[in-house]
Amino acid sequence: MTDTTETSAGSAPAGQDAPAGEPVSFFDEPQVHVENIPIGPGVPIGIERVSNPELGIGGAYGTWGTSYDNATLQIMVGKLLGEPLDATEKLNLSELGFDSRYHLLELSDEEMVDLEVKVGGQFLREAAKASGWEPSEVQAVLLGTTGPVTGDYTERAAKEAGIPEDALKVSIHKACDGSVAGLNLALNPDLPVNKSLKQNLAEKLLGKKILVGGIEGLSRFMRFSHDKNAFQLFGNGAGVIGLIPGQSMKFIVGETYEVFDEEGVLQVRMLYPYSGKKVLDQSLIEVTQSGDNSIRVAGKMHEPESGTGVVMAGPMGMVKLFVRTGVKVVQDVYHAYQKRVTELGVPGKAIVVAIVHHANFKINQLIEKNLQREGIRIPMPWLLREFGNVSAASNMIAFLRQLSKLKPGDNVLFNGYGAGTYYDVLAVQVGE
Repeated sequence: MTDTTETSAGSAPAGQDAPAGEPVSFFDEPQVHVENIPIGPGVPIGIERVSNPELGIGGAYGTWGTSYDNATLQIMVGKLLGEPLDATEKLNLSELGFDSRYHLLELSDEEMVDLEVKVGGQFLREAAKASGWEPSEVQAVLLGTTGPVTGDYTERAAKEAGIPEDALKVSIHKACDGSVAGLNLALNPDLPVNKSLKQNLAEKLLGKKILVGGIEGLSRFMRFSHDKNAFQLFGNGAGVIGLIPGQSMKFIVGETYEVFDEEGVLQVRMLYPYSGKKVLDQSLIEVTQSGDNSIRVAGKMHEPESGTGVVMAGPMGMVKLFVRTGVKVVQDVYHAYQKRVTELGVPGKAIVVAIVHHANFKINQLIEKNLQREGIRIPMPWLLREFGNVSAASNMIAFLRQLSKLKPGDNVLFNGYGAGTYYDVLAVQVGE
């Protein structure tokens, strides 16, 4: 496994178009370690470890399955659904910021559980090593998963990695917002969820060695779907970072927000325990705790009536769903940030970069333009050309690809959003 502090190719400066060029599989990049997991016909997995010793932050990211460029992906989707995509059904995927996707469609249900537990364990183990720790030193794992392959996925992946049984395991099911929601939980003591628990997680995890991320086997999840847009946009991916709250990463300000997707613009099947209740004027988030070491944070979704995995209104529907509210949440956090840095004696200190969920390039471009109209100018690089939309994994992959450029004391904005609809936005300081 290769350690590197170099950011991978494929980033675009803020305000420019997503970079074009020859599609490159993540597996072919020189800094990526590729091996084969002996399940079924054999499953390739590629992982890159990234470390920034100055900050005391590291992590691992990557993907698994068969690599498809945009052309072969659309052929595969047509074969899988029993009819080729016509010209009106083919998305301009490169224009949306994606060149490659990773899928795995031929395994049995039992093999898929075995595979994803092994995959999860490997990413957690490599993220710990990139952070300079043995897995046995990890004291908490917070994982975002849209549709977990098994109800105790976080616990089983942590065990596979060699993380102690008494380490805290938190499973977050808020679709694409899952990993940033996990980071917010770990750092922000004022979150409603933290106040509802027996012990506030942000207070409990202060000074502890923790792993936070998203691991998304979306090709398995897509087997429940017949949505042609979703098949073209989503793919497998994982990103996990290691940090010590209050030391390598310090909370400045943050906010969480939810507004139910009544119209069902983005419908997602809930493959996790949820009571099904929706009470007027109450949170859509349910928190359950199994003993002292396992917590589940689950968000209600607008589920497809057909029982399929995902139904989406298309790229323009996603723009309408996420941009207006997403911009407002970032505005609110940014204004709170300005007030807080003034209180800390560093008025006007800039946020050096925003790590934004990569739903697609057009959405992020529009979010950036709307923020600029409000006088908020923060670089929002596009960093996931080789992956597609990998849901809760995307923010952590993007952060790791930006990690080498960060310096101790830099302030960073995390902007997560996802189906449901859920938003988590927070500003942090990295390093001492």
